[in-house]
Amino acid sequence: MISLLSNCTSGGCGAKIGPGELSKVLSVLPAFSDPKLLVGFDASDDAAVYQIDADTAIVSTVDFFSPMVNDSRLFGRIAAANALSDVYAMGGTPLFALNLVCYPEHMELEALGEILSGGAEKIQEAGAVLCGGHSIYDKETKYGLAVTGRLDPKRIWRNNTPVPGDQLILTKPLGVGIVMAALRGEMADEQAVQAALSSMQRLNKYAAEKMHSFPISACTDITGFGLLAHAREMAGDTTSLLLYPSELPYISQAYAYAGDYLLTAAAQRNRNYMQGFVEFGDTPFALQELMLDPQTSGGLFLSVPKAYAQELLTTIQEVEPQAAIVGEVLLAQDLPILLR
Repeated sequence: MISLLSNCTSGGCGAKIGPGELSKVLSVLPAFSDPKLLVGFDASDDAAVYQIDADTAIVSTVDFFSPMVNDSRLFGRIAAANALSDVYAMGGTPLFALNLVCYPEHMELEALGEILSGGAEKIQEAGAVLCGGHSIYDKETKYGLAVTGRLDPKRIWRNNTPVPGDQLILTKPLGVGIVMAALRGEMADEQAVQAALSSMQRLNKYAAEKMHSFPISACTDITGFGLLAHAREMAGDTTSLLLYPSELPYISQAYAYAGDYLLTAAAQRNRNYMQGFVEFGDTPFALQELMLDPQTSGGLFLSVPKAYAQELLTTIQEVEPQAAIVGEVLLAQDLPILLR
């Protein structure tokens, strides 16, 4: 059987176009105006939100990428979990999904069936319905979902509305991109690989369910742009985010791999984009790389009033034991991202 990785130049969210390049492309698109469009692409948010009535809005997103693992069913699970995550990051509940498939004509259809079965497993776990999809032949395998969900239009979790005084929580450990790079270089140990695979398959559904009982100020999920670029989006123009690098949860072996310069092209794109937005100072290089590392199906990164932060963290840790308070929100400073 032909390897999924044999003809892929990159995989997972590391295949995303960099935030700097993407912003240039989006800037030339026409502005769309509709009073029912509550969230569009102008804020670089995780999904679109369109209001239906006073109590109902639909949330819509699409996400797909090439493989980062050879196991077909595992790839399907990870890609589906990643696509579903955008709905959870907005505070929504997934309703239905459509498959998106690009597949080489010369590869066995059995592997494609396994990919789709893995994706279907995660759609079922999310409580959503698979309704169909679209497929084409391509030189590289690619898979993902278009997902539609619902939410209360009065309780949207936007990615750029943190409040000064809030604390910041990250629900999953960083480092999956570095670990997968080490795997492709045949340098990753089994424990690190299993930690990364477990994290990427895990739905953000469970952390989001814990969050619904708290007044969330802002939320996003950490994907290919890495923690720092997503934090830059969250800070916006009116706040700065002070991050605590020493408090970040991460896969322990990823720190060592980063220290050995097992890096990714996507992390370098993220580093280039963050120039002028953050100063690393004496932050160890390995920690810098963990903050820049492209995450596939990464955790939720959220801002919550300080009075609720510890209680919320304790609640999230019931389903995400490595979740941690990783920073705080300040009034705008000289830079949007500060490191303590």
